[in-house]
Amino acid sequence: MEKIFITKTSAICCLGDDIGEIFENASNGVIRPHKIDSELPAIENPDYNLRCNKILLHCVNNMRKEIEDLIKKYGKDRIGIVIGTTNSGIQEFEKDGELKHAQFGNPAEFLAKYFGFTNFYASVSTACTSGVKVFSTAIKLLNSGICDAVITGGTEPMADLPLYGFRALEVLTDDLTNPMSKNRKGMNIGEGGALFILEKNAEKGIEILGLGETSDAYHAATPDPEGEQAAQAIKIALKQSGLSPEDIDYINMHGTGTISNDIMEANAIHKIFGDKVYASSTKPLTGHCLGAAASVEIALCCEMLSKNPENRLLPHIYDGIYDDKLPKIKLADKNSHAKKLDICMSNSFGFGGTNAVIIMGNKR
Repeated sequence: MEKIFITKTSAICCLGDDIGEIFENASNGVIRPHKIDSELPAIENPDYNLRCNKILLHCVNNMRKEIEDLIKKYGKDRIGIVIGTTNSGIQEFEKDGELKHAQFGNPAEFLAKYFGFTNFYASVSTACTSGVKVFSTAIKLLNSGICDAVITGGTEPMADLPLYGFRALEVLTDDLTNPMSKNRKGMNIGEGGALFILEKNAEKGIEILGLGETSDAYHAATPDPEGEQAAQAIKIALKQSGLSPEDIDYINMHGTGTISNDIMEANAIHKIFGDKVYASSTKPLTGHCLGAAASVEIALCCEMLSKNPENRLLPHIYDGIYDDKLPKIKLADKNSHAKKLDICMSNSFGFGGTNAVIIMGNKR
């Protein structure tokens, strides 16, 4: 297979309007309400006038020149679109009853129509792994020769329906989420989005080294506490990348702060890395952006790898009282710096037992 590179990254969340601002605030442990408070761009077409699409359009505006260059390079018939989401326009649908607003495919269709692309486009909705599973589809499109470039990522607005659902499951907390703490009570929902340009054999960019996907087949809403299939996803990603556990410089955890997720993830990480590799959850900073969570976190990893001469690590924000019932893992704090920062791994896990792990690194 040919090498695949992320050649441009764009993002928005509660921490800022662009990935540089988001990374700076995340590195400093800035805590804000987990909702985007920026004014988002307008969309005239009523079929696509949704908050999820306004989040995407904001990301587009931050990388418009690169997309225009992409069109000149490949043509509109050679560029694909793959977008992850779990809410799409469900909030608007509840108010207006317009079925098109509730369709998962709406965000991908919006971008394809917006640019006039005539190649493949689709949305991916696999719960909280959606924002990384899009990379799996995008890579297949590139390796098969269907596309020369793919614009991919995730978008997620706040919506009442999932908030009510998570509240009913008793996995939300009104306090700041507290991952890996013995005092953890649940997660915070956030909103955000990120977009990436993927190309083959690019001259520069962040290389996608490996991607592992598995399923638990354990429970619809609870992961296997032993983390067997989560660990297997990590092993698959490592094997595909040709790397050993010692080669990974940083792990961005799924880290939701729920009782069941943290047990599973700590077990999965410890099985392979012990307590030798720095890890952190950025969800106390961004909130859990559901279908866009992985995309926002991958964007943070890309920025950390590419524009970070001091090798600063994204800090793990919690009360400092580690749950001694969990196997020990090495958590980064605000003062943590890596001796070497060339390769990152990002974990994502979701309802239905879906597990996805991506490894990315500086061009080799």
